[in-house]
Amino acid sequence: QLQLVESGGGLVQPGGSLRLSCAASEVSLDWYFVGWFRQAPGKEREGVSCISSTDPAIYYADSAKGRFTISRDNAKNTVYLQMNSLKPEDTAVYYCAAAYRSRSISPQGLCGTPVIFRPAWGQGTQVTVSS
Repeated sequence: QLQLVESGGGLVQPGGSLRLSCAASEVSLDWYFVGWFRQAPGKEREGVSCISSTDPAIYYADSAKGRFTISRDNAKNTVYLQMNSLKPEDTAVYYCAAAYRSRSISPQGLCGTPVIFRPAWGQGTQVTVSS
């Protein structure tokens, strides 16, 4: 059974950077689309960035474009989210999710309506951007 563990969250000042990691165990991520999502208190979950299993094809939410970079290292069975120029509005719990590739899945689809693809979820890591 696929298990995901996020790490790398923390407290950072506005303008700072963090790199989140999503490490998988028990199952190889090679055949999975993986996404980063976030949820702030009182707000709906947002798909921040998602990446395909190969190519790779990548989707970024408008809020992430130009500041965040998603990448994957299949040898380490890990997906990363590099976050630069962080803003207070980036404060949230960040989750990674992985869905097995299929003919219907796409990075934008996974980020937009993850429930359709029944992904596995990690437990989340808190990111707080504050001075």
